[in-house]
Amino acid sequence: MTTMPTVDLPFLDITAPDFRFDSPAVAAAREASWCATTPMGLIVLRYAEMHQLLRDPRLAQNGRRYLDLMGISDGPLYDWFVPMILHRQGTDHARLRRLVTKAFAPRMIEDLRPFMRDVATELTRRLADRDECEFMADFADPMPVRVMSRLLGVPAEDYDLFQRWSTDVGLVFSFNLPQVRARVEEAVVGLHSYVDSLIEQRRADPREDLLSALIAAEESGDHLSTPDLRNLAVTLVFAGHDTTRNQLGLALATFAAHPDQWRLLGERPELVPQAVEEVMRWAPSVPTSFRFAVEDLDLHGIHIPAGTFLMLGTQAASRDPRVLSDGDRFDVTLPRETPHLTFGGGPHFCLGAATARAEIAESLIALTSRLGPPSITAPVPWRPPTALYGPESLPLRFDHR
Repeated sequence: MTTMPTVDLPFLDITAPDFRFDSPAVAAAREASWCATTPMGLIVLRYAEMHQLLRDPRLAQNGRRYLDLMGISDGPLYDWFVPMILHRQGTDHARLRRLVTKAFAPRMIEDLRPFMRDVATELTRRLADRDECEFMADFADPMPVRVMSRLLGVPAEDYDLFQRWSTDVGLVFSFNLPQVRARVEEAVVGLHSYVDSLIEQRRADPREDLLSALIAAEESGDHLSTPDLRNLAVTLVFAGHDTTRNQLGLALATFAAHPDQWRLLGERPELVPQAVEEVMRWAPSVPTSFRFAVEDLDLHGIHIPAGTFLMLGTQAASRDPRVLSDGDRFDVTLPRETPHLTFGGGPHFCLGAATARAEIAESLIALTSRLGPPSITAPVPWRPPTALYGPESLPLRFDHR
């Protein structure tokens, strides 16, 4: 799993229980080199190199190789994860993405905004009635689950079921996957069965939802197959819930440390779109993304053999002082000319970026307009900082306006 670098590189133990990507150790390693070694392999720390590698066809996301590293070579998890659109390459990926993009139209997301606003307002109203809350359970979990369920056409009575399944599916990107494999596979099986039933219903009775649009999507006579529809729907449930859930939690934890920024948003809601980008730059729920070398390559003095597992350090790169002179300052008033890399780049740029931005924006508008700055009231348990990061729970108290 490790490479054989040709020069001395800094070392970061990303598996340590207290490791954080916003630590002084990461900043020091980034100053020393564009990459560092870890127990898992190389990690890229600087913006320019990560921006380049996100678009380099010599690196690929490979679900089979990732699961091989975890000792998993078959089963329901394997059957879902390996053919995921994220892991398709070349013409196969381009074909799938064209069809999905036709269905995932900007108009569909904008039509969903009033629903997002209503959900965010309702959840905020409940928080306003309490002295304290557990933000993840009371807001960060239900918000994206309701939105993604509405987008796919899942009835409201099944929201809780989808929330449990999508939470467990998200564990696929944890370094202790073998220990939680049974939970992930149970969720995959449940989602597959439910989605198959939903596909059958929408084929017989199309509606104004994303699943109906995916079924109807056509490109030169080509349509999505039932296995592709099933895989996409399960992937959207997982991606649309867990990443946004964690991003909302990270946003509130960040504002708890910057209460003046929260007050400013309450007074100037026009800053919210910019605040969304700043939150995702400062504390991304995807602090790293994974790649494998398709062939031997040499990058800036480092030899990377084919098959090497490589991490792209999103959070470290988005604070790189080479592209952001004040990257270590959180400030929602600053228009950042250099875009953050949380949504990736190149042919695999996140399909759900517009949805996530809209959800976080509507959440921040609802919360800052009604509630004073949050403060954390108890120790916060955090996920390990691998591919998906955020608070497991977030006990908060909001100041009264």
